[in-house]
Amino acid sequence: MRAILERLEQYFLPFILGRPQARKRDVAITALLFVASRFYRMVTQFRIWLYDRRFFRYHALGCLVVSIGNLTCGGTGKTPVVEVFARSLNQKGRRVAILSRGYRSKKRSLYERLMAKAGKLEEDPPKIVSDGERVLLNSEYAGDEPFMLASNLPGVVVLVDKDRVKSGRYAIDKFQTDTLILDDGFQYLRLRPHINIVLVDSTTPFGNHHVLPRGILREPIKNIRRADYVFLTKSGGGHRNEHLKRFVRRHNRRAEIIECCHMPQYLADVHNPAKRRELSFLAGKKIAAISGIANPESFERFLEELGGRVVYTEHFVDHHRYSVQEIEHFAAAAKKSGAEILLTTEKDAVRIPPINSASPDFFFLRIQIDILSGRENFDQCIARICFM
Repeated sequence: MRAILERLEQYFLPFILGRPQARKRDVAITALLFVASRFYRMVTQFRIWLYDRRFFRYHALGCLVVSIGNLTCGGTGKTPVVEVFARSLNQKGRRVAILSRGYRSKKRSLYERLMAKAGKLEEDPPKIVSDGERVLLNSEYAGDEPFMLASNLPGVVVLVDKDRVKSGRYAIDKFQTDTLILDDGFQYLRLRPHINIVLVDSTTPFGNHHVLPRGILREPIKNIRRADYVFLTKSGGGHRNEHLKRFVRRHNRRAEIIECCHMPQYLADVHNPAKRRELSFLAGKKIAAISGIANPESFERFLEELGGRVVYTEHFVDHHRYSVQEIEHFAAAAKKSGAEILLTTEKDAVRIPPINSASPDFFFLRIQIDILSGRENFDQCIARICFM
């Protein structure tokens, strides 16, 4: 079933990104998706209206809640921003728990879920990816992003559950957390945040300005007015984003705007992350790159900017879980193309199985957030959270 869904996603992706071919069939599909997107937009706005009018109840858990999310589907670099917030707050003495839905993580069996709904089994507790001291689940059960966060954030609790009100209560009761970070929380309205942070990709801010399934927006652009802070990610700094800032300001006059970029740090071995190489190792190297992320072009551009020469690439849908056969095929094709090194993203690395065949060194690129402008706003945001 997952393979079928991924093929459908690959087929419709050019339409969602606004790059269909000029065939009669494509014109018809585009029109159908446009109608569907109008309906989706109405449903989304009606849901928000129901929460605003208190027909649906907001929940408060008695501790600080910070939401970090997107208006668009993927590609904004959210995980590194969640990481820098969690680390900064943890270093300031807050007891932090990250609440994730664990997108495409392995679920309990259908029988167990039905029994739980029928009340014949105890309510399933959240998955504990990290208790703040140890990483307790692998990426298959945790989901790739929660597993990454748990691996990179000692001292921070990471929980996975679709019901984040439940996982928030669990974090407070079992781990005495005083700060909850909602990973991908902008559309999760049940748990009211004290601070709402929205990320906007500076390179492709809002796609074609259509909501799903005609575009990449999860909800209309005007809803950015709910944000307290707007992070412009993948920014080049300087005056490049002035038009985007003015556009954001038209929809939200009160939010602080912070520009940041994703800075490569080092290379780490996919199967032994303690084995590292400096970025200078890429200079002059022929590279084969594999990725299953929303925006693979930005990753490959990083590699070229670091002095490497990308000679072979393979792209998969976001969150794709690789098989041994796929990685062996990639390694063989990379070798044939003359690649001296295999590279992937940190998010992909947790989903790549080991292979037996001899292949070039296989590394992932470690990325961290660097604040380009608005550092004082970021520091004020952290201070505001710490004194709440």
